[in-house]
Order: sequence, then C-alpha cells, then structure tokens
Amino acid sequence: MNRGFYIILAAQFASALADNALLFAAIALLKQVHAPSWQTPVLQQAFIVSFIMLAPFVGPFADSLPKGRVMFISNAIKMIGCLAMLAGVNPLLAYGMVGFGAAAYSPAKYGILTEYLPPERLVWANSWMEGLTVAAIILGAIVGGMLVTPSIAQAIEQALHIPKHITVAEIAIFIIFFIYMLAAVINLYIPLVPIEHKPLSHKPWFLLKDFWHCFTLLWKDPLGQVSLAVTTLFWGAGATLRLLVIAWAGVALHYSIGEAAKLIAWFAVGIALGAVLAARFVKLDHAVKVLPVGIAMGLAVMAMIPITSPLLAIILLIAIGVMAGFFVVPMNALLQHRGHLLIGAGRSIAVQNFNENISIFLMLGLYALMERLHLSIYIIIFAFGFLMTALMGLLYRKHGHDQDNGRL
Repeated sequence: MNRGFYIILAAQFASALADNALLFAAIALLKQVHAPSWQTPVLQQAFIVSFIMLAPFVGPFADSLPKGRVMFISNAIKMIGCLAMLAGVNPLLAYGMVGFGAAAYSPAKYGILTEYLPPERLVWANSWMEGLTVAAIILGAIVGGMLVTPSIAQAIEQALHIPKHITVAEIAIFIIFFIYMLAAVINLYIPLVPIEHKPLSHKPWFLLKDFWHCFTLLWKDPLGQVSLAVTTLFWGAGATLRLLVIAWAGVALHYSIGEAAKLIAWFAVGIALGAVLAARFVKLDHAVKVLPVGIAMGLAVMAMIPITSPLLAIILLIAIGVMAGFFVVPMNALLQHRGHLLIGAGRSIAVQNFNENISIFLMLGLYALMERLHLSIYIIIFAFGFLMTALMGLLYRKHGHDQDNGRL
C-alpha cells in the first residue's frame, strides 16, 4: 500500500485522539463553571445532534471537494470549537461546534477510502481505519484523563510558563487544540482524488430532497439495506453497552466507575483484534456471511449475567469486542462500496451517520426508560442481548443469500 493511505490513517488517528481527549476536558470545564450534573450527558448529546441535523448537507459537502480538503476544513471547525471554549462560550454550545466539524469529517474520512482504493482492498482498509480509531479512543481517554489531572496540569503549566490564572481544563483544551492543528496539517498532504459524484445544487431544499432520495435508495438496495441495518443496530447497541458495562460492573464486580471504565477499554481492544481478523479472513463479496457473528455477539452479551469474576469479565468483554469488530468492519466496507456505486461515498456515509445516531438516541432512551422503571440490570442486559440476537437473526434470514445471488 502506498504512502497516501498511511497519511489518511495518520490524519484520522490524530483527529480521533483529539476528539476523545476533548470530551474529558469539556467535562472538566463544566465542573469548573459549576454546571448542574445533568449537563454532562447532554454534552455528549450536543456532539451527536450535529450528525443528525446536518446529515442531508455534510454528504454533498464531502462529495463536492477533494476529501482531504474536507477533512482539513472539518478539523479547522473543531479548532474553532476549542477556541470558543477557551473564550468562555457555554461548553455545550462550543462542544456542539466540535460535533459540527466531526459530522462533516466523517463522510470524508470513510468516503476517501472508496475513491482511493479498489473494492477488494476496502475490508482491509476499513480494518486499519477501525483499528486505529479504537486505539485513538483508548489513548484519547488516557490523554484526556491525564491532562485534567491537577498534578500533571501543574507540571505542564510550569514547563510551558503558562499564567497561573489558566485553569486545568483550559490547559487541557489548549493542548488538544494543537493536536487538532497537527491533524489539519496532515490533511494537507492527503493525495487528491477525482470528484466522482459532485452535487448538482447547493440549495438547502434540493439537498434535503437529495438526502431523502439517497436514504430511500440505500434502504431499497438489498445489500445497502442489510449493511445499513447492521451498522445502525451495532452503533446503537454499542453506545448502550458502554453504560450497561459500567452499571453491571458496579453490581456484579463491585467496581467503581473508574474501574468499570477499564473494562470498556478491554472491549475496545477486542474490537481492534476483530478488525484485524476481518481484514485477514473476510472478502468484500462474502461480507453478509459474517452476520451469524452478530447473532453470537447478542448471546455473549446475555452471558454477562452470571459472571462475578473480574478475569472472566475481561475475557468475555474482549470476546464480545472481537465479534463486534469482525462483523461490523465488513458491513462498513460493504455499505461504502454500495453507497459509492449508487449515490457517492460522502452521501452514503452521511445516510449511515444519520441512521446510526438516531439509533443511539433510541437505544439510550430505551435504556433510560428501563432504568426509570427500576428494572434489574440483569433484566436490562438480557433484554438488549435478546433484542440484538433476534434482529441479527432476522437480518441473516432475509439477506443471508444476497451475495450468493450475484447482487454485489
């Protein structure tokens, strides 16, 4: 693989690292301004809202310019969001601005793979992209946690001769700003690729109609439908699973939130391993064949219920992560391939983001409802595991032979 692909990976790693580190800095900033505790989850929602609201527009934007330039502009918007935090803008609004940049960035970072690489290399490329993104999530959490630690912040303050009135959260945001700047500089070196699906108009009403056309076209396409359904279900369940693990670890293992967070890191390690295995063993024209792994993942989630051993918990969460990475990476690649052929890479990723983030809202809403009803964490885990197993089973029953029929 040539140098251009590794430049794309480096840019994605730096941007994702900053995204995940910034979350901890933004939470610290909320505490600094004595914001009420309910604003902490709203902070994450403020980030996600952009993906839903801007979905009709970011796809055409990503397809209207070279993807490397779109990634540069997106990181510049994230940098402006950091500066807004430092300037005293409400953290929710400023973090939402960063989400705006992230929403524009996502179609470009995946879309460029379909424009830069042949179809037979997409699963391999996606495994690298997903593996590095997971590594950035883990390292970003570590970096963000370290930057908001008072002792470390004090050492940075002394080393860089930062004025005493600058707070811990502000120092962290200041450093993360330069990580975004590094990502933006790398974006400038991404190879230029031909624009294959440039939008016919930039008028909002036209873009809304075009988005609806793309939305329905992908859902009507057999392979687009299954890949879109699987990735939508996966990310909604994945976001909920993080909260389930924290609650379950407190009950089953008597862990604090900090200790439970380490279990989530093991889950992320499993996803990275699964992504590597997918690159080694799964070809694009057999992507639908991995759906039974999704069924097994739902069963594995239910297997959390009787576990009380920390070692078994780590092993199970790694296994769940491996299964998740192994089946979602080929589905991502298949969706990108079908979307690129049907409507353009940027538009297809925008439709994917729209569906996935609505799924996250709905899944978290279901979880919140069950918590409000004071259901046992074990009942909630069983419900989510059963739901995932059943839905994956239905999808495999309906689409398991699509690729055998030559519709790729």
